Amino acid sequence: MLQFNQRAETTTDSERATQPPPITPLEMRQTTFASGWRGYSPAAVRAFLVEASESYETALRENERLRQDIERLRASLRQYQELENGLKGTLLHAQKVADDVRASARLDADRVVKEAQGRAELLMMAAQNRLEDAQREIDGLKLRRREAEANVESIISSLHSTLEFIRDQQREPRVLPLRTLIEAAS
Repeated sequence: MLQFNQRAETTTDSERATQPPPITPLEMRQTTFASGWRGYSPAAVRAFLVEASESYETALRENERLRQDIERLRASLRQYQELENGLKGTLLHAQKVADDVRASARLDADRVVKEAQGRAELLMMAAQNRLEDAQREIDGLKLRRREAEANVESIISSLHSTLEFIRDQQREPRVLPLRTLIEAAS
C-alpha cells in the first residue's frame, strides 16, 4: 500500500492517461479471495478491505473536493487577474489622461502668458503714445504761453509807447482846444 501511494504521487498526467483506472472502493468491497489451507482469515481480509475501501473512498471524496476547490480558486484567480489587468489598463489610461491634462494646462498657461504679455506690450505702447501726445500737448501749450507772453509784452510795450506819446502830446500843446477851432472857423 505504501509503495502504491509513493508511485501515485510521482506519476504525471501523461502517465495517468496510460495507466489503468484506479480500483474503486466498491471493487475493494466486492473482491473475494480464494481460501487456502492456512491462508488469511476471510473475515479479517474482508474487514480490512472494507476499512481500506472506506478510507480510500474518503480520500477520493477529499481529493474530489480539493480538485473542485482548486478549480474554484483557479477561476477566482483568473477573475482577479482579469480585474488586475483591467485596473492596470485603467491606471495607465488615468495616467495618460493626467499627462494629457497636464500638457494641455501647460499649453493653456503658456498661451495665457503670451496673451497677457501681448496685452501688456499693447498697453505699454498705448501708454507711451499717450505720454508722447501729452508731452507734445505740453510743448504746444508752452509755446503758446511764450507766444501769449510775447504778445502781452508787445501789447504792453505798444500801450506804454502810446502812453508815452500821449504824455508827450499833453506837454506840448500842439492841439488847439476845440473852442479855439470853432471860433476860428466862424
